[in-house]
Amino acid sequence: QVQVVESGGGLVQPGGSLRLSCSASGSTSTIKSIGWHRQAPGKQREPVASISSGVGTKYADSVKGRFTISRDSAENTVYLQMESLKPEDTAVYYCYAASISGPFNRYSEVWGQGTLVTVSS
Repeated sequence: QVQVVESGGGLVQPGGSLRLSCSASGSTSTIKSIGWHRQAPGKQREPVASISSGVGTKYADSVKGRFTISRDSAENTVYLQMESLKPEDTAVYYCYAASISGPFNRYSEVWGQGTLVTVSS
């Protein structure tokens, strides 16, 4: 089993920066994809960025060039560095990890509790 816990959200002014962290624990060697989604008030949850085995990094068009996802394998931590933040980036950011494990290659997904990012002056 894998568990993930996010941290690093908060209030930031437009144009500012923030770094989110996602700490994974448990059977981290089974993780095939790890990343971030977000859900703004009144909107559906949407993917933001991810790191996947054999694929590399992916970003939503809305954050390309502003957000950077990185992984510290030694610390089992994934970071989301957010630059040039806009009010429309305001959302609850969720970390997820997708794993394949066991003799039958069972797929499982776990999500963190979310961390709120508010971009406002």
